[in-house]
Amino acid sequence: MYRFLLSARWAVIALVALLLIPTMVRLGFWQYHRHESRVARNELIGRNLGSAPVAFDTLSTPGWSVPTGQTWRTVTATGTYDTGHEFVVRGRTEPGGSSIGYFVVTPLRLADGKGSVLVNRGWVESAADAASYPAVPAPPGGEVTVTGRLRADETTANSGIRDRGGLPERQFKLINTAQQAEASGATVLGGYLELAGSGGTPVPLGEPNHSDIGPHMAYAIQWWLFAALLPVGLVVMARREARGDAPQGQAAQGQQQPAVA
Repeated sequence: MYRFLLSARWAVIALVALLLIPTMVRLGFWQYHRHESRVARNELIGRNLGSAPVAFDTLSTPGWSVPTGQTWRTVTATGTYDTGHEFVVRGRTEPGGSSIGYFVVTPLRLADGKGSVLVNRGWVESAADAASYPAVPAPPGGEVTVTGRLRADETTANSGIRDRGGLPERQFKLINTAQQAEASGATVLGGYLELAGSGGTPVPLGEPNHSDIGPHMAYAIQWWLFAALLPVGLVVMARREARGDAPQGQAAQGQQQPAVA
């Protein structure tokens, strides 16, 4: 009745199933690990955004790389804006929108003389053409204290943005303190401050979404269900084929029986 399972067709079906099941299981764990990473990221952001503010220069020094656990921490800095070394970062999306423009980054010379902190003051619209510097509102004059979120230097590796040269003056693709220290000759502390606030221009960047866990857990469950249901589907296919073969086999046997005299 089930001799058809020894056919070449069913051998191929069984081989494909044996390959698909572990693949689906691995895909499920891949999505599960992405879920865990998203949850851990949300917890880190929520915890650091709610932390007590600390002075930027108590954490950072020139060449310092921001550890993952310190990212998004609330920091403050006191000093005067250095508009002579202000620059813009190309190809950035408007907060809460879809327009492409620039981030405005202005160094803040610290009052204690330890160096400068790069401050991302927010987003502005693009200029009339790609070669022109956009219209950038001037920062406050005199000594100011700013509060924001600690961010790590951007690199091609961690941002996926290709840092190409040949851009117009004071335009860059990344916010990178080593790059700015080399370009300006100034002492720049590692990492940068993303200005917090609401309203005004440049348009301030909003807090990152740290409540949405994404669909990864649902995808993981789906892959595991597919892996579990595949053997069931094979059994159902085999039984249906066996039922379809049974009447044909009985009919063939009836034809081979000799007539009774």
